[in-house]
Amino acid sequence: MMFEPWLMAPVSALISMVVGLYFYRYVDKQDSGTERMQEIASAIREGANAFLKREYTTLAIFVIIVATFICVFLPSPLWTTTEPLINVQLTSAYVFGSLCSALAGFLGMNVATKANTKAANAAKEGLNRAFPIGFRGGAVMGLAVVGVGLLGISVVYRLTGMPEPLPPVLAFSFGASSLALFAKAGGGIYTKTADVSADLVGKVELGIPEDDPRNPAVIADNVGDNVGDVAGMGADLFDSYVASIVAVMILGQILGKIEIPLVFASIGILAAVLGALTVRVGKQGNPGKALNMGTYVTCIIFMALTFLASYYLNYDLRIWGAALVGVIAGIIIGATSDYFTSEDKTPVKKAAEAAQTGPAINVITGFSYGLHSVLPPLIGIGLASAIAYKLCEPIGENYAVFGIGMAALGMLSIVGLIVSNDAYGPIVDNSRGIAEQAGLGEDVIRVTDELDAAGNTAKAITKGFAIGAAGLTVISLLAAFQEIIRKATGGSVGFDLMNPLVLLGALIGIAVPAVFSAMVMLGVGKNAFRMIEEVRRQFREIPGLKEGKEGVKPDYARCVDIATKGALRELMPASVVAIGVTLVVGFVGGVQALGGYLAGTIFSGLLFALLMANAGGLWDNAKKLIESGEYGGKGSDAHKAAVVGDTVGDPFKDTAGPSLNTMITVMSLVASLFATLIVKYNLLGMLGL
Repeated sequence: MMFEPWLMAPVSALISMVVGLYFYRYVDKQDSGTERMQEIASAIREGANAFLKREYTTLAIFVIIVATFICVFLPSPLWTTTEPLINVQLTSAYVFGSLCSALAGFLGMNVATKANTKAANAAKEGLNRAFPIGFRGGAVMGLAVVGVGLLGISVVYRLTGMPEPLPPVLAFSFGASSLALFAKAGGGIYTKTADVSADLVGKVELGIPEDDPRNPAVIADNVGDNVGDVAGMGADLFDSYVASIVAVMILGQILGKIEIPLVFASIGILAAVLGALTVRVGKQGNPGKALNMGTYVTCIIFMALTFLASYYLNYDLRIWGAALVGVIAGIIIGATSDYFTSEDKTPVKKAAEAAQTGPAINVITGFSYGLHSVLPPLIGIGLASAIAYKLCEPIGENYAVFGIGMAALGMLSIVGLIVSNDAYGPIVDNSRGIAEQAGLGEDVIRVTDELDAAGNTAKAITKGFAIGAAGLTVISLLAAFQEIIRKATGGSVGFDLMNPLVLLGALIGIAVPAVFSAMVMLGVGKNAFRMIEEVRRQFREIPGLKEGKEGVKPDYARCVDIATKGALRELMPASVVAIGVTLVVGFVGGVQALGGYLAGTIFSGLLFALLMANAGGLWDNAKKLIESGEYGGKGSDAHKAAVVGDTVGDPFKDTAGPSLNTMITVMSLVASLFATLIVKYNLLGMLGL
């Protein structure tokens, strides 16, 4: 029997899961610390699990409704088709994709809520003991994302193949993306509700330290780190990762190159596993440098192994070159995010300096640098697309857009390590909170602060990387949408901006990311209002709480409940609007309007996502720079002004900004999934217009 290269995908996915299990066992056997530490960690774990259970219960209803709709109408209405089994295949793949996305988020959060207290306890013995617990805890999430994602695609592809015009792997990707959109938006609303409330009442009004156990919102804030930054960001990159592979499979189908994205993705997993195993830090080492070195090692291994595979399997090396372009673009975009959000760089220093004049100038300075920050990555995405296009164009017809897809896949192939670095951030952030609340002393807090600083930079780089990856992915999804339309109509289709329908769609598309951002940030505002009132009430009505009298505890559960209910209430409208408007534009304006609409959402969505992620990260680190002793230090007027700036930036960087990546991917997948129906049943077409 001849070797089939695509089988590398499920094998490498299983290797990823085995290594993830090894890391899980490593974390699990570490000491959880004192009884007080375990009590705090247990409260965080219970709150996170309660939120995830209620969120997934709510989303199960959405999945059932959409699955029913897909079964009845896609790819053709049941009453018009002679092959109803295809409808069932699409439905099953969609449900399977949703389950895989949920599973990846759950696995990551499960280990994160164990690793936090273990890393805090290990910090007593120094940086080199705490760091591997935090990183390997994050690596469980990273390896789960790529392992579950690639194994899921492999299973669907093996069972169903790539039937035209709608392959079931597309429905699998839509299931992963739609659940990711809700998880990211819901987790972002939850985490920023708690963070804003804890900071405004605790730091600004009362002048108490961050993570002070007297603050009723502190446990909800720690829970939010897990549901927003671990489960939410993991689902976000799971969605982009799966979508990039599926888009290139669709584009590769007409070239007979379906296996190439699976081969490259499998090598990316092996590179991420090897990279994760090399991440080390000495007793006086630099955690940030260790995380970055792991990323560079992973990139080098990926480039080398994919070159060898391309040579051995006789793939045109220009296809490898396109993937290489994507990897380099990802590193450059990450470096740009690092420049605009790091404490030792000019933008953060200027924002911190501006805080001396009050919150207004701090906010203006941070927002202005956020606007500056959009240019380099957008140029990077554009150049990566153009170079990949031109590199592959001479190979033959349809290879040019295949090259863009390979650039997106190249960028996302190392996502296993990128998510590991990102999930490390909230784990060590929680560790710092547990150390503060359990009274472990200044030496331990100093170690956890150093770990946390590296985590904040890693999170900022990851957000930049995720946005860049989403940008290249949705460009390739737009090409996949064109290909599905071509198969459905039998003719080529283009989107000319001078066509009034294309222009109308583009203008609507430009507006939707702004409306979506407004809805989720207003959700944070409304929910934070309720929690701030509750925190103030507890400080006012519980005797001895403000003074920190022994035996007096706040009602943490009440704040957790407010954050949970509010997040579930607010996450649904914005996400449904994003999907609903896409379908309305398609079924009213037809394919031309929908093509323009998708292009508009890409341009506007990328700009808003970059602006919000970088401005929010900048405000956060300007506050931390002041807390380190600059410009008056903690408790100064500059510090209070910077806290206001940070709370403005919280929903920017952790709610709206990251959710936009997933939103534009979901909208592209919705368009592709419903393309065949839209061709037949759009209103203007039926009216003959």
